[in-house]
Amino acid sequence: MSIDVDSLAVALSVALHLVAALIWVGGMFFAHQILRPIAAAQLEPSQRLPLWLGCFQRFFVWVWIAVLLLPLTGYGLIFGKFGGMGAVGLHIHLMSALGLLMIAIYLYLYLFPYRRLQQAVTQQMWAEGKGALDRIRMLVGINLLLGLVTAAIAAAGRWLPL
Repeated sequence: MSIDVDSLAVALSVALHLVAALIWVGGMFFAHQILRPIAAAQLEPSQRLPLWLGCFQRFFVWVWIAVLLLPLTGYGLIFGKFGGMGAVGLHIHLMSALGLLMIAIYLYLYLFPYRRLQQAVTQQMWAEGKGALDRIRMLVGINLLLGLVTAAIAAAGRWLPL
Protein backbone atom coordinates (compact mmCIF):
# COMPACT_ATOMS: atom_id res chain seq x y z
CA MET A 1 0.00 0.00 0.00
CA SER A 2 1.52 3.28 -1.09
CA ILE A 3 0.81 6.63 0.49
CA ASP A 4 -0.61 9.29 -1.81
CA VAL A 5 1.22 12.36 -0.49
CA ASP A 6 -1.08 14.77 -2.34
CA SER A 7 -4.20 13.23 -0.81
CA LEU A 8 -2.56 13.20 2.61
CA ALA A 9 -1.70 16.91 2.28
CA VAL A 10 -5.28 17.74 1.27
CA ALA A 11 -6.69 15.70 4.16
CA LEU A 12 -4.35 17.40 6.63
CA SER A 13 -5.23 20.87 5.27
CA VAL A 14 -8.96 20.20 5.47
CA ALA A 15 -8.63 18.79 9.00
CA LEU A 16 -6.54 21.74 10.23
CA HIS A 17 -8.97 24.17 8.60
CA LEU A 18 -11.95 22.54 10.26
CA VAL A 19 -10.33 22.25 13.70
CA ALA A 20 -9.20 25.90 13.60
CA ALA A 21 -12.73 27.03 12.72
CA LEU A 22 -14.27 24.83 15.42
CA ILE A 23 -11.94 26.20 18.11
CA TRP A 24 -12.58 29.82 17.13
CA VAL A 25 -16.35 29.65 16.60
CA GLY A 26 -16.91 27.20 19.46
CA GLY A 27 -14.92 29.38 21.83
CA MET A 28 -16.96 32.42 20.84
CA PHE A 29 -20.20 30.50 21.34
CA PHE A 30 -19.14 29.36 24.81
CA ALA A 31 -17.95 32.81 25.85
CA HIS A 32 -20.95 34.70 24.46
CA GLN A 33 -23.79 32.33 25.25
CA ILE A 34 -22.62 30.46 28.36
CA LEU A 35 -19.94 32.28 30.34
CA ARG A 36 -21.08 35.88 29.72
CA PRO A 37 -24.60 35.62 31.23
CA ILE A 38 -23.36 33.72 34.28
CA ALA A 39 -20.41 36.05 34.93
CA ALA A 40 -22.63 39.13 34.53
CA ALA A 41 -25.22 37.76 36.95
CA GLN A 42 -22.84 36.50 39.64
CA LEU A 43 -19.76 38.71 39.64
CA GLU A 44 -19.09 42.35 40.40
CA PRO A 45 -17.00 44.29 37.83
CA SER A 46 -13.91 44.03 40.04
CA GLN A 47 -14.16 40.23 39.75
CA ARG A 48 -15.80 39.90 36.33
CA LEU A 49 -13.35 42.04 34.33
CA PRO A 50 -10.17 40.25 35.51
CA LEU A 51 -11.92 36.92 34.80
CA TRP A 52 -12.67 38.03 31.24
CA LEU A 53 -9.16 39.35 30.77
CA GLY A 54 -7.74 35.98 31.86
CA CYS A 55 -10.12 34.11 29.56
CA PHE A 56 -9.24 36.34 26.61
CA GLN A 57 -5.51 36.03 27.25
CA ARG A 58 -5.77 32.25 26.94
CA PHE A 59 -8.40 32.12 24.19
CA PHE A 60 -6.74 34.72 21.97
CA VAL A 61 -3.63 32.54 21.66
CA TRP A 62 -5.88 29.96 19.99
CA VAL A 63 -7.64 32.60 17.90
CA TRP A 64 -4.27 33.82 16.58
CA ILE A 65 -3.47 30.24 15.57
CA ALA A 66 -6.86 30.01 13.83
CA VAL A 67 -6.40 33.40 12.14
CA LEU A 68 -3.14 32.09 10.66
CA LEU A 69 -4.25 28.54 9.85
CA LEU A 70 -7.61 29.33 8.25
CA PRO A 71 -6.30 31.46 5.37
CA LEU A 72 -3.17 29.33 4.95
CA THR A 73 -5.11 26.09 4.66
CA GLY A 74 -8.09 27.58 2.82
CA TYR A 75 -6.13 29.43 0.16
CA GLY A 76 -3.59 26.63 0.04
CA LEU A 77 -6.38 24.27 -0.97
CA ILE A 78 -7.99 26.74 -3.37
CA PHE A 79 -4.80 27.57 -5.23
CA GLY A 80 -2.83 24.37 -4.66
CA LYS A 81 -5.53 21.78 -5.27
CA PHE A 82 -8.66 23.28 -6.81
CA GLY A 83 -7.20 25.54 -9.51
CA GLY A 84 -7.72 29.00 -8.01
CA MET A 85 -10.67 31.23 -7.21
CA GLY A 86 -12.06 30.96 -10.74
CA ALA A 87 -12.41 27.20 -10.37
CA VAL A 88 -14.35 27.11 -7.07
CA GLY A 89 -18.02 27.63 -6.40
CA LEU A 90 -19.75 30.70 -5.03
CA HIS A 91 -19.95 29.06 -1.60
CA ILE A 92 -16.14 29.09 -1.41
CA HIS A 93 -16.07 32.78 -2.36
CA LEU A 94 -18.66 33.51 0.35
CA MET A 95 -16.74 31.47 2.91
CA SER A 96 -13.55 33.34 2.00
CA ALA A 97 -15.16 36.79 2.18
CA LEU A 98 -16.85 36.07 5.51
CA GLY A 99 -13.63 34.60 6.90
CA LEU A 100 -11.64 37.70 5.93
CA LEU A 101 -14.33 39.92 7.48
CA MET A 102 -14.15 37.87 10.69
CA ILE A 103 -10.38 38.24 10.78
CA ALA A 104 -10.67 42.01 10.28
CA ILE A 105 -13.20 42.26 13.13
CA TYR A 106 -10.94 40.17 15.37
CA LEU A 107 -7.91 42.34 14.59
CA TYR A 108 -9.90 45.47 15.46
CA LEU A 109 -11.19 43.83 18.66
CA TYR A 110 -7.69 42.75 19.68
CA LEU A 111 -5.96 46.04 18.89
CA PHE A 112 -8.51 48.41 20.40
CA PRO A 113 -11.22 47.26 22.86
CA TYR A 114 -9.12 44.37 24.21
CA ARG A 115 -6.15 46.67 24.81
CA ARG A 116 -8.51 49.12 26.57
CA LEU A 117 -9.78 46.27 28.73
CA GLN A 118 -6.21 45.30 29.65
CA GLN A 119 -5.40 48.87 30.64
CA ALA A 120 -8.64 49.32 32.60
CA VAL A 121 -8.14 46.11 34.59
CA THR A 122 -4.50 46.97 35.33
CA GLN A 123 -5.56 50.42 36.60
CA GLN A 124 -8.75 49.09 38.27
CA MET A 125 -10.88 51.47 36.21
CA TRP A 126 -14.01 49.32 36.27
CA ALA A 127 -16.35 51.66 34.36
CA GLU A 128 -13.87 51.97 31.47
CA GLY A 129 -13.30 48.23 31.58
CA LYS A 130 -17.04 47.59 31.39
CA GLY A 131 -17.24 49.82 28.30
CA ALA A 132 -14.40 47.93 26.64
CA LEU A 133 -15.97 44.59 27.56
CA ASP A 134 -19.34 45.70 26.16
CA ARG A 135 -17.63 46.57 22.87
CA ILE A 136 -15.86 43.20 22.83
CA ARG A 137 -19.16 41.42 23.54
CA MET A 138 -20.81 43.16 20.58
CA LEU A 139 -17.92 42.34 18.23
CA VAL A 140 -17.76 38.72 19.42
CA GLY A 141 -21.52 38.48 18.86
CA ILE A 142 -21.12 39.71 15.28
CA ASN A 143 -18.21 37.36 14.65
CA LEU A 144 -20.11 34.46 16.20
CA LEU A 145 -23.03 35.06 13.84
CA LEU A 146 -20.67 35.36 10.87
CA GLY A 147 -18.85 32.20 11.99
CA LEU A 148 -22.06 30.20 12.24
CA VAL A 149 -23.19 31.40 8.80
CA THR A 150 -19.76 30.56 7.38
CA ALA A 151 -19.90 27.09 8.92
CA ALA A 152 -23.36 26.52 7.43
CA ILE A 153 -22.13 27.63 4.01
CA ALA A 154 -19.08 25.37 4.35
CA ALA A 155 -21.21 22.38 5.32
CA ALA A 156 -24.04 22.81 2.82
CA GLY A 157 -22.60 25.14 0.18
CA ARG A 158 -21.90 22.67 -2.56
CA TRP A 159 -25.55 21.57 -2.43
CA LEU A 160 -27.05 25.05 -2.29
CA PRO A 161 -28.37 26.55 -5.53
CA LEU A 162 -25.75 29.34 -5.57
